[in-house]
Amino acid sequence: MFSANHQKFIEMDELSHQKVPFLFIIDFLVDQIEIFKQNEIEKSGLLIDFQSFSNTEKQEALNKKTEWKSFPESLESFKKGFDIVQNNIRLGNSYLTNYTRKTKIETNLTLEEIFFHSQAKYKVLYKDFFVFFSPETFVKIISDKIFTYPMKGTIDASLENAAEVLKNDKKEKAEHYTVVDLLRNDLSMVADDVKVDKFQYIDFLKTHQKNLFAMSSEISGNVKDEFKGKVGSIMQKLLPAGSILGAPKPKTLEIILEAEGFDRGFYTGVCGWFDGENLDSCVMIRFIEKEGDQLYFKSGGGITHMSKLEDEYEEMKNKIYVPIH
Repeated sequence: MFSANHQKFIEMDELSHQKVPFLFIIDFLVDQIEIFKQNEIEKSGLLIDFQSFSNTEKQEALNKKTEWKSFPESLESFKKGFDIVQNNIRLGNSYLTNYTRKTKIETNLTLEEIFFHSQAKYKVLYKDFFVFFSPETFVKIISDKIFTYPMKGTIDASLENAAEVLKNDKKEKAEHYTVVDLLRNDLSMVADDVKVDKFQYIDFLKTHQKNLFAMSSEISGNVKDEFKGKVGSIMQKLLPAGSILGAPKPKTLEIILEAEGFDRGFYTGVCGWFDGENLDSCVMIRFIEKEGDQLYFKSGGGITHMSKLEDEYEEMKNKIYVPIH
């Protein structure tokens, strides 16, 4: 179903087996896989700031006022792809589809300034090509125990009782249940004793435009013997990430490709750091890409049969932010 990139996955397996630290970046369709050993990261011009690894110094305070404008597509334009998704859900082809859009933005900040001054669990600047500041962990592996943290459901934190509203919202809840179920199944391909450790906990995301609450769960398992020390094989099994695709995966991917009408590229792919022992990786969301002289912000959300067009349109726009404050 997905293009074979076996050689790169084998290379990742060999490096992790030999306990050689490396960074990997894999695009959404698992077509492009880039691998950088620790000594190659500097030469590549990549800037990385993960919780477990950083190759950057603390930056000075930003000494200019942030200008930030986005130009979201019209509701009518958003509706075209939304209807394709909803139609497929009604036909039973998918019960959750992650529908994303590409929005033109204008800012007085360079990609590098956005990288240095945004605050997030995971940040990467890929030369003059893209920057992301992601709050979402994909998988962690610590001493042969594997964890995943699906994040589904966001709400404007300034609303009254926002966290409670989010937890009890029927649509958000259904979406969250579906993703937890999907990732529990995905994880059990590479791990035994898979269980949900924490369900529907709330993260606070502070941003320049507005503050958001996001809902996550924690799922864990013990890596199966045949996958121990094989980061590449594990990624090959788990990708594309369920939280930004939907369920069931193969059919939902077809729906996404028809509905979105743009190339996600590295957006919603996965980036990870293997330190020689353990792995930390994230989903590349909250993503700004440069095309020529123009910047685009890619964002979206999960669509279920309960989704309302206007709400999904607002959520897509809500996520166009940079966490600089």
